[in-house]
Amino acid sequence: MPHAKRSMLPWTITDGRAGNVRQAVALASALQLGGQHRLRLQPKAPWRWFAPRLLPGAMQGFGDDFLRMAGASPGLAIGCGRQAAGALRLLRRQGTRTVQILDPRINPRHWDLVVAPAHDRLHGGNVLTLLGSLNPVSDEWLACGRAAFSSFEQLPGPRTAVLVGGPTDHAPWQLEEIVPLFRQLAAQVRGEGGSILATTSRRTPRAVTQALLQAFDDVPGVIWSDGGDGSNPYAGLLGWAHRIVCTPDSVNLLSEACATRVPVSVMLGHRAQARLRHFQSALIERGRLLEALAALDADPSQPVEPLRETPRIAAEVKARLGL
Repeated sequence: MPHAKRSMLPWTITDGRAGNVRQAVALASALQLGGQHRLRLQPKAPWRWFAPRLLPGAMQGFGDDFLRMAGASPGLAIGCGRQAAGALRLLRRQGTRTVQILDPRINPRHWDLVVAPAHDRLHGGNVLTLLGSLNPVSDEWLACGRAAFSSFEQLPGPRTAVLVGGPTDHAPWQLEEIVPLFRQLAAQVRGEGGSILATTSRRTPRAVTQALLQAFDDVPGVIWSDGGDGSNPYAGLLGWAHRIVCTPDSVNLLSEACATRVPVSVMLGHRAQARLRHFQSALIERGRLLEALAALDADPSQPVEPLRETPRIAAEVKARLGL
């Protein structure tokens, strides 16, 4: 396949899942190479079943957009997730430098660099480890969130952000466990005369969302629970919060909360299992994460050191690849 001139901007390659896109884009942005191109793969059977292992004809297995992009053989490609890992292997054979985010579950030697969370316990000369996940949260990002949702400043303080995900195999919490915590949290915020800034996710069960709305029905604030509520104010929630409380089911959610400069605590943290539990334990040992609703009682005068791993990883990638 003839190659056109290599793109000087990095490509981010993912399967389109929000968490994977967010990490790949965050790293590409932190590299500050003047921009990026984004590609969503369209993996086909049987190749998608085996990725990142490659079958004959794999170049045809990730969709027409990938095939066109591969013809230009970009200089740098950043992928996140298993499908992206397979696509990156093909690009590397054509001379593209490749950075794979998340453990590909096969030998890391197939990529120039692999970026993996420490709780995956992946090791190798080309493996870069971090605590948590890559994300865009910085002081500038938070300032933009405050500017975009400036009306939140009028809400009474202290403002408590509540980030609600949903039960997973690695954090199988239940409705009956979280309802009392919602009520306890609402009672404390109500007693302080403060306000609530809450958001749910695609994984949040309807019953949990209803319990959240009911618990905070008479508390000032904003609760974003679906697309019908308008633009997701997530960046504004993190930017204006005086403290943050999260459910225990998402490494990305906790990483982004802990990248702010306010106290963070995790509800039902004891329900986290395996690698997710190791991650939360590391944050607790570091003093960056509190348990249950302890963030509400944290001393607001004490400075908080944010968890900012993305700039460190970006600097290492640039050094290793000579960018």
